[in-house]
Amino acid sequence: MAGNLTRDEARDRARLLKVDSYAVELDLTQGEDRFESITTARFSAERPGASTFVDLHGAVVRKVTLNGTDLDVSAYDADKGRFPLDGLAESNELRVEADCQFMRTGEGLHRFVDPVDQKVYLHSQFETADAHRMYACFDQPDLKAAFQLTVKAPADWEVISNAAADSSDDGLWVFPPTPVISTYITALVAGPYHKVTSEHDGIPLGIYCRASLAQHLDADNILEVTRQGFDFFHRVFGVRYPFGKYDQLFVPEFNAGAMENAGCVTFLEDYVFRSRVTDAVVERRAETILHEMAHMWFGDLVTMRWWDDLWLNESFATYMSVLCQAEATRWGGGAWTTFANVEKAWAYRQDQLPSTHPIAADIPDMQAVEVNFDGITYAKGASVLKQLVAYVGLDNFLAGVRDYFGEHAWGNTTLADLLSALERTSGRDLSSWSKEWLETSWVNTLRPSFTVKDGRFETFEVLQEAPADHPTLRSHRVAIGLYSMKDGKLQRTERVELDVVGARTTVAGLVGVEQPDLVLINDDDLTYAKVRLDERSLRTLVEGGITAFTESLPRALSWSAAWDMTRDGEMSTRDYVKLVVSGVATLKDITVLQTVLRQARMAVQQYADPAWRPEGLRLLATELRSLLATAEPGSDQQLAYVQAFAPVAVTDEDLAVLQGILDGTAVPEGLSVDADLRWTLVGALVSGGKLGAADIDAELERDATATGERSAAQCRAAIPTPEGKAAAWDSVVGGTLANHITRVTIAGLQDPNHPELLVPYREKYFAEAGRIYKEWTFDSAQTFAVGAFPALLIEQETVDAAERFLAEGDHPQALRRLILEGADGVSRALRNRAKDAAS
Repeated sequence: MAGNLTRDEARDRARLLKVDSYAVELDLTQGEDRFESITTARFSAERPGASTFVDLHGAVVRKVTLNGTDLDVSAYDADKGRFPLDGLAESNELRVEADCQFMRTGEGLHRFVDPVDQKVYLHSQFETADAHRMYACFDQPDLKAAFQLTVKAPADWEVISNAAADSSDDGLWVFPPTPVISTYITALVAGPYHKVTSEHDGIPLGIYCRASLAQHLDADNILEVTRQGFDFFHRVFGVRYPFGKYDQLFVPEFNAGAMENAGCVTFLEDYVFRSRVTDAVVERRAETILHEMAHMWFGDLVTMRWWDDLWLNESFATYMSVLCQAEATRWGGGAWTTFANVEKAWAYRQDQLPSTHPIAADIPDMQAVEVNFDGITYAKGASVLKQLVAYVGLDNFLAGVRDYFGEHAWGNTTLADLLSALERTSGRDLSSWSKEWLETSWVNTLRPSFTVKDGRFETFEVLQEAPADHPTLRSHRVAIGLYSMKDGKLQRTERVELDVVGARTTVAGLVGVEQPDLVLINDDDLTYAKVRLDERSLRTLVEGGITAFTESLPRALSWSAAWDMTRDGEMSTRDYVKLVVSGVATLKDITVLQTVLRQARMAVQQYADPAWRPEGLRLLATELRSLLATAEPGSDQQLAYVQAFAPVAVTDEDLAVLQGILDGTAVPEGLSVDADLRWTLVGALVSGGKLGAADIDAELERDATATGERSAAQCRAAIPTPEGKAAAWDSVVGGTLANHITRVTIAGLQDPNHPELLVPYREKYFAEAGRIYKEWTFDSAQTFAVGAFPALLIEQETVDAAERFLAEGDHPQALRRLILEGADGVSRALRNRAKDAAS
């Protein structure tokens, strides 16, 4: 791994230096392994004569000159990725000539060869600190500078960076200096990319993808969302987009969903839909587009000083993207339903792990921040911002944001700067709010507690709970909704909004009100808390009420409550699965549908009593097969049903249905059996023992693309034989696979239908995890640490093995965290299996 910059080192360097500019010259024509990188950095030093270091990783350093004097290149510390600089002047010019390395891990400057046409594509990924894999720099967010790039590339390439090129003559691309920006949002994308150009409100727009994907690029939809986003953010932020042009590039083998490089946003290539997808996936892409656009203000224009305040970037971008979807796009209020089911479910899961941390986290070094791109930093933070908006009012919140931009544009900030702006516009003291919500961990649970007399509430309280390890009881702004069945519909008959404070809060407004069929704490999803259902309310849902809601959000919140109760062992897995089977047919919200089906499958595979698991799979498969047969031809529901049916089809009868769809003999009317769906079917049939290596090879010949290669790799790793698993394991730990092939090979290896084949890899995992974490780059090492953890071996022996591993070695804190999370997942599954068996 690259050098692990600490917060103290970064603070000291920021006190010493002020960086004015970087001029970077790259020659991308020299070969397949390395490229020439020449950097000229101009900076001043607060204390002449002092020493510091410049970051540069994985390079062959040829020449380093500081203020006209050549330095000894043997001083380069290749392991840490640092070059020492001694005897600084008040004003300095540093020139570093080096050959840097193309990466295949998705970090630094990543190189990819398209198997369709053998064309080469490059893209950069620098967050959190990988800019110094491409050019020498002081790689930390608070040393902003102007960045000027010159690139030599093959003549038929497009070269895209943060600014629009001044010129591009015969492969030589010259870009003007950027405004002052952080190193991690500088960018380079290069290759024979297909492009679509447009313009909106004076902003030049570009959309790029590989040439072999051009036929699948739905540019009109992407541009529509982009225009809606700019109009919304200009209106609510009061500051025009600050980076000139705006390019969005869909790049191969990208490790994240997207990256907010200033004016040069990169996206996961899966967002170019080569096969039919449900509207849930289109909605998710729109959220990602708007999330990255919000970063142009939150993160790029105003940047956190250090990674402790990563949430200032990610939580705000998440909240603002959903607000924009809700108010400015065709998804409308359904965006908040998706938020409740997707983002908040992620946050609740992450916040209950032993590695939970405050939203405003303590980040002592770069390894610590790398594992903090998690459900707390993104989704919990956004949920808490939604609670803050309910507390101070949306108008006051946005006014504070506008003041924040106005005061800190092009600078770096901390949490205190943001809270100060919001306090001024809202008139509220947010210090106690910050301590409760941003500086503590874990999620509270809210329960209704009431007595009933003559069919009416005699008393009504909201109980708030917190575990002993995280005892904070927070102030919640909540709505309580009462729902009753009328003409076969579950409709809201009463709503009370109030502040819940402490362990018990009396709800005077409900005393004397008729008891409804269902009581929903946190109606409208205003706060961040798990909610519980009373016995009558849960019975209402199980007996059909889950299908009778007239609105999508309360239905989604009820599904979420049932899932939380299942994960926490308050509802048995079999009862949850039966609830899903009884209610899934009426789910029209496609995001909720796919979320519920995914959760039900996970419940059966991991939380069910092993003796009941075959019955649970049968219940799910039977219902999904029936729904598939009767679904509206060509509908999103039809596609969702077949996608959910494939991984639970384990009997010969069910596998025969999949085979009929794959070979064309029994395709449901309207179902498009395109390339991606074919791979879904092949994968299930391989897992079921009906197809083998020759069938995978034949399918790859039919789909000889990058996606086809990844799908084939996953299928090969899923072959249910000891030999197949051994081959998959050896290919992964060898460390020579590209990042995306590693990821899918691990996914195929970890086939939940055959945990018995994974037993040998428990010991092998713990034998390799320390070495791999030390030797591989972070993203690749994390992929292994998380993906290959023996999570499907739900036995106490797995927990014990993890504890031995942690006790016996001096492992980095980041790796310890990932191992703890894996072990906690197994422990939770063991508890839930016991609960299910007892039921």
